Amino acid sequence: MRMRRGAALAVVAGGGAVTTMLVGLVTNAVSEQSRWPSWLGWLQNHPWLSFALLGLITAALTAFLAVLDDRRPAERSPHPAPGPDGGAGPPGAALVLRSLPRDTSAFTDRSQELEALVGSVSSAQETGTGLPVHVIDGMPGVGKTAFAVHAGHLLADRFPDGQLFVNLGGHTPGRSPVQASEALASLLTVAGVPTQQIPVGDDAGAVTEARAALWRSRLAGKQTLLILDNALSYRQLEPLLPGTSECLVLVTSRRRLAAREEVVLPVAALPPEHAVDLFVRLCGRPPDTLDRETVGELARLCGHLPLGVSLLAARLRNHPSWDAADLRARLVAARDRLGELRAGERAVAAAFDLSYQDLAPERQRFFRMLGHYPGSDLDAYSGAALGAVTVTEAQEQLDALYDAHLIDEHPGGRYQLHDLLRDYARALAAEGDSMDQAPAVRRVSTYYLAALTAANAHLVRGGATAPPPPPAGTAQVAAPPLESRTAALSWLEHERPNILACIRRADALALHDLVVGLAAGMAPFLRQSGPWDQAVGLHRSAADAARRTGDQRALADALTELGVVRRFMAAYPEASEALSEAATRYDAVGDRRGKADALNQAGIVWYLTADNDASARAQTEALALYREVGHRLGQANALADLGMVRRQTSDFDAAVEAQTEALSLYRELGDRYGEANSLRDLGVVHALMGEYERAALRHREALALYEELDDRVHQGYALNELGLVRRLTGDLEGARAAHSQALEHFTELGERFGRATAVRHLGVVDRLAGDPSSAVRVLTESLEAFRSLGSRGGEAVALGELGAAHTACSERAVAVEAFGQSIDILRTLGDRCAEAEVLNHWGTLLRTADELGAARGRFEQALTLARAVRCPLEEARALEGMGRCDLASAGPDAADPSLREALTLYRRLGVAAPADAIERLLVSSAG
Repeated sequence: MRMRRGAALAVVAGGGAVTTMLVGLVTNAVSEQSRWPSWLGWLQNHPWLSFALLGLITAALTAFLAVLDDRRPAERSPHPAPGPDGGAGPPGAALVLRSLPRDTSAFTDRSQELEALVGSVSSAQETGTGLPVHVIDGMPGVGKTAFAVHAGHLLADRFPDGQLFVNLGGHTPGRSPVQASEALASLLTVAGVPTQQIPVGDDAGAVTEARAALWRSRLAGKQTLLILDNALSYRQLEPLLPGTSECLVLVTSRRRLAAREEVVLPVAALPPEHAVDLFVRLCGRPPDTLDRETVGELARLCGHLPLGVSLLAARLRNHPSWDAADLRARLVAARDRLGELRAGERAVAAAFDLSYQDLAPERQRFFRMLGHYPGSDLDAYSGAALGAVTVTEAQEQLDALYDAHLIDEHPGGRYQLHDLLRDYARALAAEGDSMDQAPAVRRVSTYYLAALTAANAHLVRGGATAPPPPPAGTAQVAAPPLESRTAALSWLEHERPNILACIRRADALALHDLVVGLAAGMAPFLRQSGPWDQAVGLHRSAADAARRTGDQRALADALTELGVVRRFMAAYPEASEALSEAATRYDAVGDRRGKADALNQAGIVWYLTADNDASARAQTEALALYREVGHRLGQANALADLGMVRRQTSDFDAAVEAQTEALSLYRELGDRYGEANSLRDLGVVHALMGEYERAALRHREALALYEELDDRVHQGYALNELGLVRRLTGDLEGARAAHSQALEHFTELGERFGRATAVRHLGVVDRLAGDPSSAVRVLTESLEAFRSLGSRGGEAVALGELGAAHTACSERAVAVEAFGQSIDILRTLGDRCAEAEVLNHWGTLLRTADELGAARGRFEQALTLARAVRCPLEEARALEGMGRCDLASAGPDAADPSLREALTLYRRLGVAAPADAIERLLVSSAG
């Protein structure tokens, strides 16, 4: 391949050079001032020959490039270009069923294929060898999916850990094939993987690989049946394959896929006698009343395909006055009407047409409307919106179409068209009024807007910014009852692919208001449930749509949501850019509430990146705006976030004041989540101020609220803070238990920052427990995690603790380097309390090396900082260090004042271990 490409480039380059030369010859052919050397002079003397050669070479190059262009698709993978899924268009999602679809009554025989499949599975399970991938291929309408589902029901008991069905949409008319990354995200969600743990990022290939690895790890050691239906290519399905040999994968595809270690099960048209048996079984007539020769002719006319046979049988069943000959005459007439189609298409399309013509006019219209539906499956509510009928009427239409074998039924009252029938419905819709599509998409989208409003009532915190209300008239749209948060999340997860498909179709039809509205409606769900890269694609599409319509407020809303999700992904520069633009857009249209929301979110981003001045300005401005518009929840949020900034800059009094006011507002509003957050942050500040009993109380109160809210992420944060208080008061085992429990939560949930913090705390516990080697290893892991997250604050604290662990290992040079790096970062961040702690560690290193003067200098620096920010623990540690230096260099009298002042502080703080050590030191030095 590379040699061919290189040769092609060489030919093109050479041809270009010759062409350039000939152009020069032609332009200079009559010039007497410029003569070409050697044989080129001969060409110059015969200019018409130069013209001829130039034309010939140009034609040859054009033909050669055309050949290359024609060959290029054949050299590429058969998987299509990403298109909208991989580009700038709205994202898609896969429809994943947690159980197998209903087994069809139209399934007949296939005993040979079933025996081969069951035999292959049994052999692998009995011998303990890995189960191969089983690929079921065949032409459209031959019954591949029906065979896979039927086999899945037969084998389900052998796979007790679950059965999953995924429609990859490889050949679904009007829809792009599902991308592997999208399918993996849906599978991981169904498997119970939390949003934070699903890999995201801007490198699509890396994200797909990471999700595939996580998917394989989730299936490790499990016996699961996975049906991958309607696959386009091996490239599409390969990332979805389990790594474990205990899982069975059944793949259906119209193509012959090249897979490693696969078992290919080709499914052909039914044998004539089986096709006749299927017809007899489904038509509802006594077998002895049917002319088998005529029935055989009917089966032959529809290619012996199960889909066509079942449709014809349903027609005869629904017309008691007809006999098989009548049906045959109508089928022949239908085939004549479809004469322009290829023979294979005509065989099944004739059966479709006959079934369609047999429908009542209103049912024909409803079926045509299905050709406009963008989603994968639908229920009576979405069907009602699509057909502009009542829910009861839609259910009747769907049931009737199911009875006529024109639609398939799935669990939960869901219906889906076979791809061939979808294509037929789309063709009928296209033949009708071309103006029907946009109104149909608008009706369905309006229904989804109404249902999203009901679902978001259970997802959005009281008083928080909710998506804009649906358009006028939406209140009359019937929506399913969503009476709990659980019901809302379940509905959203199932409808996600359909809503995203509606957004894609609306985008293609330039229905920009629907793109904006549906994206806003999906925002609360995607914030919580992800995957966040899908949310990023959605909000970018909404922003583009808003720009096209000139709707500045909608653009600002989309940019705000984009900024929030980019913050979740730790893409802080992009988040800051989006939120800053959103604030500007809100300001331009006079939306003070929106501007406050954007500033509040931007302030959080700047807090996380330690741009404390910018963060404080943003939160202060947001607070003022919230007060102007009377938005009390916004005030509480801005106060709480401002308190965190004040705490990060060691302004503890201001931090307590802001958090206390926020706590009061949260309690007045009944916002338990906000109350828990403020309690936890107050506990952090109290711990820094040496008020350990009050800190422990606040953390226990916060933990209880998080448990009540079933918020395991924040339970982990509260456990970490509670563990820190226990460590500071000498309870190392209690600290280890709390941090270990937090680590378990964070690891399971995929919360990387919380996990890095828990690991850091455990490293400190190891050092204090006398295991510095383990501390170095654990703290190094924490440091690497913080660096990968871009957390400068976390990196600085981890470096300081790592320096202390290296000190305990007598590794001076490495410790000094770590202390220096930590101090540099902390001074940039303005975290003076943490800087004092690192200076105390550094002083300890120098004191143990008998560099008493340098050591005392570090302790004096730490004392000045600690007193400036009222950090009593570091003040006590600095005084102790100074006293020990004085004791070694000048004797007990010089050391006594500093040591006794340190002792007093330790006792007041309730920190027993260092206080007892100083008392013993004072006694021994006095003796």
